[in-house]
Amino acid sequence: MAGNKLSVTMTKSKFGRLPVHQECLKGLGLKRINQTVEVLNTPENRGMINKISYMLRVEEK
Repeated sequence: MAGNKLSVTMTKSKFGRLPVHQECLKGLGLKRINQTVEVLNTPENRGMINKISYMLRVEEK
């Protein structure tokens, strides 16, 4: 199936953010600014991405 992975890049710092938003970053596997990870396009990952979309850049693979 095409488009089943997403490339997610952290563009802003996690410091000073809500603890729930920091947990979303951890759940996606992001630790540093400009770090990129590939995650599966699942409802769980989409929910975390939508919650912290203001600090991410997302591209479909």
